[in-house]
Amino acid sequence: MVKTLLRSVRQYKSRAILTPVVMIVEAAMEILIPYVMTLLIGVVADADEAGRPLTSADFREIVFYGVIMFALGILSLASGALGGKLASEASAGFAANLRQDAYDKIQTYSFANIDKFSTSSLITRLTTDITSVQMAFQMCIRMLVRAPVMFIFAAIMSFFIAADIAWIFLVAAAILFVLVIVLMNSAQPYFRQMFKKYDRLNAVAQENLIGIRVVKSYVLDGYEIDKYQKATQEVYDYSVRAEKIMAGMMPVVQVIMYATMIILLTVGGISIVDKTLGIEDLTGLLSYATQILSGVMMVAMVLTFIAMSRPAMERLAEILSEESTIKDPENPVFDVKNGEIVFDHVSFAYRKGGEGEDVIRDVSFKISSGETIGIIGQTGSAKSTLVSLIPRLYDVTEGSVKVGGRDVREYDLTALRNAVAMVLQKNVLFSGSVAENLRWGKEDATQEELEFACKQACADEFVEQLPGKYEYDLGQGGVNVSGGQKQRLCIARALLKSPKVLILDDSTSAVDTKTDARIRAALREHAPDVTKIIIAQRINSVQDADRILVLDEGRISAFGTHEELVKSNEIYRGIYKSQVRGGGKDADAE
Repeated sequence: MVKTLLRSVRQYKSRAILTPVVMIVEAAMEILIPYVMTLLIGVVADADEAGRPLTSADFREIVFYGVIMFALGILSLASGALGGKLASEASAGFAANLRQDAYDKIQTYSFANIDKFSTSSLITRLTTDITSVQMAFQMCIRMLVRAPVMFIFAAIMSFFIAADIAWIFLVAAAILFVLVIVLMNSAQPYFRQMFKKYDRLNAVAQENLIGIRVVKSYVLDGYEIDKYQKATQEVYDYSVRAEKIMAGMMPVVQVIMYATMIILLTVGGISIVDKTLGIEDLTGLLSYATQILSGVMMVAMVLTFIAMSRPAMERLAEILSEESTIKDPENPVFDVKNGEIVFDHVSFAYRKGGEGEDVIRDVSFKISSGETIGIIGQTGSAKSTLVSLIPRLYDVTEGSVKVGGRDVREYDLTALRNAVAMVLQKNVLFSGSVAENLRWGKEDATQEELEFACKQACADEFVEQLPGKYEYDLGQGGVNVSGGQKQRLCIARALLKSPKVLILDDSTSAVDTKTDARIRAALREHAPDVTKIIIAQRINSVQDADRILVLDEGRISAFGTHEELVKSNEIYRGIYKSQVRGGGKDADAE
C-alpha cells in the first residue's frame, strides 16, 4: 500500500529525502544545547564549590559556552524553518501527483470498474482522502525521523551524565509507546467507518444538487435536508468516537511526563544531597528528559495522523491498484474495415463479487455494413447492455462480438471506439461552449464541419438562435438547453467522429416525432455507409429500419422487418398496437 502511494512522490523525492536530513540536523543542535549548558553551569558550580569568586578566565569560558549555545540555537532554528519549507513543498507536490495519478487511473477504468466504485466514493477519495494522506506524509518526513533521533541521542546523553538515573526515561518512554499503540489500534476502525460515511455524505449532496430541480418541483426540500442531516450525523458520530479515543492520548502522555519529572527531581535531589550528582548534571537530565518525552509525544502525534489516514491510504491504494477489466491486446489491430457486426452466441452478466446472473443469454445475429437496425423491447430487456458490448464498454462473458470481421477484443481500444460512435441513453454535455462540446467528437473540426453535423442532427435550427450561436455557454451539464436540444447536440457530436458504426441508445426520446423523422432521414442520406443501430421505445422511430431486433429478457424474440414482425411476433405486435393503433379494431385487423 505505502509503496503504491509513494510512487506519486516523483519529482519531489529530493525534497522528501532532504527534509528528514535537515530535521536530524535540527535535532542534533537541540541535543547539544543542554550538554553545553551543563558545561556552562559547571563553570559556576566549580567556582562556588571551591569557595572563590568567578575569575576573568571563568567569564571567558562562560561567554564561550554562551556563544556556542547561541550558534546552536540559530542553526536549530534555521534547520527547523528549512525543514518546514521542504516538507510543505514535498507534501503538497505529493498530494498533487497523487490526485492526478488517481484521476488518470480512473480514466482507464472500464464500465465494470466504475460500477465497483460509486461516484461519491471516488470524489471523496480524490479530495478528503488525499488531504488526509498529505498531512500524514508531511508529519512523517518531518517528525518520524527527527523524533526517534532526538529520543535515541537524548537517551545516550542522559546515560553519559548519570546512568543510574537515566533508566527512568526509558521506562516512561516504553509505557508511553505501548499506550499510544493501544489507543491507535482502538481508534482506527472508527476512522475507517468515518471515511465510508463521508462517501455517503457526498452521495447525498451530489444527488441533491444534480436533481435540485426535481427536489424543488416536488417541494421535498425538508426531506432532503433531513437526509443530509442524517448523513452528517453519521459522520459526526464516528468522528467523535475516534477523536474521543485519540483525545485521551495527550492527557495520558502529560501525566506520564509530569510523573517522570517528579521522580527525576526526587531521585536527583537525593543524589545531589549525597554528593553523587552535580546540580549541572541534574539540569542537563531535566532538559534531556523533556526531549526524550517530547520525542515520544511527537511519535505519538505522527502515529495518530497515520491512524487517521490509514483508511484513506487503503482506499487510494485500491484505486491505484485497480486494473481495468478491459485492456488492449498485445498486438492490437488499428484498422476497423467496415461496420459489419456479428454476435456469436453472446452471453453477458454483470459480475460483482464474482457472481451475477446472465442478462444477455446466447444471442446471435449479423448486421451488414451500412444497415439501419432498430432495437426494441420492454424495459429491462438488456437493450443498452447489448449495444455496450460493441465498443467494448463491457466484455462478453461468453461468445464473441465482431466488428469489421474481427473480434472486438483484437482491436486497439481507441481505434475501436473511434470507429463506433455511441450516443448513450443519458445525454451528457460539459461546461463550455456549443463548439467545445461538439469538438469532443473531432478535436480539430472546422466551423463548416460543426455546422454540417448539427444540420444532420437537426440541431442547427436552435443553435443559430442562441446568443453567440456556437460560442454559447451551455453551463454545467448543459443546463442552458432543453432535453431534446441536448440529445441533438450529442448526436451531432457523435457524427463528427465519422464513425463506421453509429449507436443511438434511445437518443431521440425527448425529440418530437417530426424532428425524429428528419434526423433519421438525414442519416440515411448523408451516412449511407454507416451502420446505424437505433434503440427506441417508440415504434415510429424504428419501423423504417432495414430490420428490427426484438429483445425479451436478454434473448432475441425476433429479428426482421416491421411488416414481418407485426404479423409474426407477439411482443412487437403488442407494442405496435398500444402505440400506433391504440389497441383498436384496426390494430387487430392488421
